Amino acid sequence: KQWYQRRVAITAGSLAIFSLLPHEQRLSVQHVAQARHPLSTVDIKSKEHLLAQVGFRRYVVRPIFSQHTKSNKHKLERFMPVTGNFVASFYAPITLTDSPAMLFKIEEDSTVSLLSTGTLLSCDPDRIVCKRIVLSGHPCKIHKRAAVIRYLFHNREDIAYFKPVQVRTKHGRRGHIKEALGTHGHCKITFDKPIQQSDTVLLPLYKRVFPKWHFEYF
Repeated sequence: KQWYQRRVAITAGSLAIFSLLPHEQRLSVQHVAQARHPLSTVDIKSKEHLLAQVGFRRYVVRPIFSQHTKSNKHKLERFMPVTGNFVASFYAPITLTDSPAMLFKIEEDSTVSLLSTGTLLSCDPDRIVCKRIVLSGHPCKIHKRAAVIRYLFHNREDIAYFKPVQVRTKHGRRGHIKEALGTHGHCKITFDKPIQQSDTVLLPLYKRVFPKWHFEYF
């Protein structure tokens, strides 16, 4: 009774009592839909230490940022977008109900500044976030629709591994890798139409990325 009276006096006459739902003490990959605060213009890289406030819980995480789309694969954003909506993903305790979510930057003097606001999207480890990388090469010999490309690869093993992948050029031509030439990464590619000597051959690649493992209560 004395503890209750002292607690009520500290909280100015109000006392909130709550409990967690089943499995809310377990960790998972949490996704929060965010929009940048108008007064926040600082550049924030993915996997940087940030303070997350989701519902009543507050913790330090290292989120990755991705596009907020309706598809089943989402492109990674290297920096926190300044405009538009985006999704921040990080490891955190499961939250089963809709909750407000905010991200803060931890300053050197231990103070925090608001970066973005939004709501909890889901706790889903199966949400796919992909990082896009584009390899580029240049034609050194052209004969009708076939061309010898250099600088796209640097050994025969890579050419054999990426042989089923379709390539394209900056001018819209599409082609397929036929064979490797030599041991220095040159390859022969056949295109749907003849290409120009000044064209550039591109090979877009995608890799699934995950948030950096870091979690601690603040």
